[in-house]
Amino acid sequence: MPGAGAWAVLVEPVLAPLLLATFLAVPFAALGAGLRDGRFLGALLVLNFVVVPAVVFGLSRFVAHDDALLVGVLLVLLAPCVDYVIAFTALAGGAAERLLAAAPLLMLVQLVQLVVLPVLLRVVAGEAAVAAVDAGPFVRALVMLILVPLALAALLQWGAVRGRGGVRCAAAGVVRGFTAAMVPLMVVTLFTVVASQIRGVGERLPALAAVVPLFAAFAAVMVALGVVAARWARLDVPAGRALVFSGVTRNSLVVLPLALALPASLDPAPLVVVTQTLVELGAMVSLVRLVPRLLPLHGQSAGAGEGRTVT
Repeated sequence: MPGAGAWAVLVEPVLAPLLLATFLAVPFAALGAGLRDGRFLGALLVLNFVVVPAVVFGLSRFVAHDDALLVGVLLVLLAPCVDYVIAFTALAGGAAERLLAAAPLLMLVQLVQLVVLPVLLRVVAGEAAVAAVDAGPFVRALVMLILVPLALAALLQWGAVRGRGGVRCAAAGVVRGFTAAMVPLMVVTLFTVVASQIRGVGERLPALAAVVPLFAAFAAVMVALGVVAARWARLDVPAGRALVFSGVTRNSLVVLPLALALPASLDPAPLVVVTQTLVELGAMVSLVRLVPRLLPLHGQSAGAGEGRTVT
C-alpha cells in the first residue's frame, strides 16, 4: 500500500499497551520465592547471561558485515523471555511455576543489561555500529516504553492485591482487561510494525532471509546447551525442561521499541526482531514434543502422557 511507511507513527501507541500487558504477566510479588530456589535460579542466570552472550557472539559473526542486521540480532538474542515461555514450558511438562517465580529477577537483570547495552554493542559490534546509534531516541524508548510500563504494571499488581475498596477493584479490573487484550494487542502491533517496515523488507529481503538460519541455529544450540546445563546443575526433570525453554526463548517485545528507535541507517533492525519472533514460534511448537524426549521422566516413555492436562 502506498504510504504504509507513515504508519510508523502508530507503532508506539500500540506497543506501549502491549508491553504493559506483557509486564502485568510478570509476578513481581513472587520475587522473594524465586530467590529461594537457588540451584535453579543460578543455572537460569548462568545460561541466559553467560552462555547465551557467548553463543550470540559466535553466531553474530555471520552478519558482522552488515551493521543493521548485526545490531538487530544482538538486540533480540541477548534478552531472555519472561512471558509466553511459561506457557510453552507448561505444555512440555516443565516446571512452569518455578520459571514464573524467577521471571521478576530475569526481568530486572535484563533491564540492567539494556542499560549497559551500548557497552555490549561496542564489544560485540564494534565502534562503527555504536557510532550510528543516537543515544537520545534510544534512551527515550527505554524510559517511556519499557521502564514506565514496567513501573505501572508493578503498581497495578500491588493495587490489585493490597489496595483497598475502589482502588483494589479498579486495579484488578485493569489487570484483567489487559490480560484479556493481550492477543488482539499482539496482532495489532505486529501488523502495524510490518506494515510500516514492509518496503524496507522488500528492498533487503535477501539479507533478512540470511538471519532465518541463524535464528534456527541459535534455537538448536541452546536446546543442546540447556540439556547439558540442566544435567550439570543436577536439576530434576521438570526444572531441566524449564531451563531449556528459557535458554531458547527471547524477549522480542521488550527490545522492539529500542530497535524502532534506531536511526534510518539501521532501518532493517526492527524487521530482524520480528523475523526472530516468527522463527522462534515455529521452534517452540516443535520443542513442546522434542524437549520431553530429550529430558524424559524416569520410568515413563518419552513424551507419553505429558502435558495433556495443561489448559
